[in-house]
Amino acid sequence: MYVSEWENGKRSISDRYAAILRQILGVTDAELRDGLVVAAPPVTDGYDDLLSRIDSASSVGASMVKTFSDQTELLRTMDRQMGASGLIDQMTGHLAALEDALNFAVLPGTRRPVALALAGASTLAAWQAIDSGAVERAWRHYELAKRAARDAEDPMYLAHAMGEQAYVLCEAGRPLLGLDLVRDAQRTLGRGGSPRLWAWMYAAEAELCAHAGLRDECRRALDSAMANTPPGAEDRDPDMPSIFLNGSHLARWRGNILGLLGDSDAVTSLYGALDVVDPTFVRAQAGLHTDLAQAHLARAEYDDAHTHLRQARLLANRTGSVRQRRRIDLLSARL
Repeated sequence: MYVSEWENGKRSISDRYAAILRQILGVTDAELRDGLVVAAPPVTDGYDDLLSRIDSASSVGASMVKTFSDQTELLRTMDRQMGASGLIDQMTGHLAALEDALNFAVLPGTRRPVALALAGASTLAAWQAIDSGAVERAWRHYELAKRAARDAEDPMYLAHAMGEQAYVLCEAGRPLLGLDLVRDAQRTLGRGGSPRLWAWMYAAEAELCAHAGLRDECRRALDSAMANTPPGAEDRDPDMPSIFLNGSHLARWRGNILGLLGDSDAVTSLYGALDVVDPTFVRAQAGLHTDLAQAHLARAEYDDAHTHLRQARLLANRTGSVRQRRRIDLLSARL
């Protein structure tokens, strides 16, 4: 009964129900309430308020920026283990605090570190929005990440935001446009960027090529990704903490890409990745089982595909991943 009254505007959503619905639906409070916001009381002296905010922003030092970055890292860890839908309020508040600090920071020495922290947090928020099925919010977060990266004068963060944004275009049915954006991101890097970031960029290019049906270009990009991936188990780059990539991660990614091409080597690569996947990457495990189901379907191995789809669905439900559940439903329809 409440749902009908909410939809017809006969009853407003209380704060108690709004908190529950935001987590279930993975939306912001503004999105839930259809953009309605309560107007703030007028400020008697706008200049006093402005100067107060500028003074507060100017006091943001290295320790405060580290606190912001630590909060982003905590949200990233919670996201990969629990999923994005339950973190919408925390992520929204975190971005608002960072934006506020940046908006009122005057001098470049104060702005750049805050902008860099905002760029990293915004790409995380965007990927969470993709996972929750909120594609417009994801796009806006990527635009925010790009603006922040430009403000920070950091081409690595800018290129990464552009590369991830290409996935929104791909999933909207425009893989060629997404591919153009990934390649433009590579040009943005120029001769800079770490080897791990370049490996990520080439792997993203390979995946977009696979979606666009460009088999030869896909394989060339995949070879470049493998050639640039640093050896060893370390998967974090001190200059690019948003990226998790080592040989094991790339094996899973390679298997996904080969599966899109219908290549028989996909199964071998994916099972190798399954043996070494980090158990804390719950959403990645759901994706891996989905990739295996797709690879088995390409080989008409329906029992194996069904087994992996069942496991993928359990993990996707655990994290509330709309994106993974959509993939699972599409593959299930082919069984």
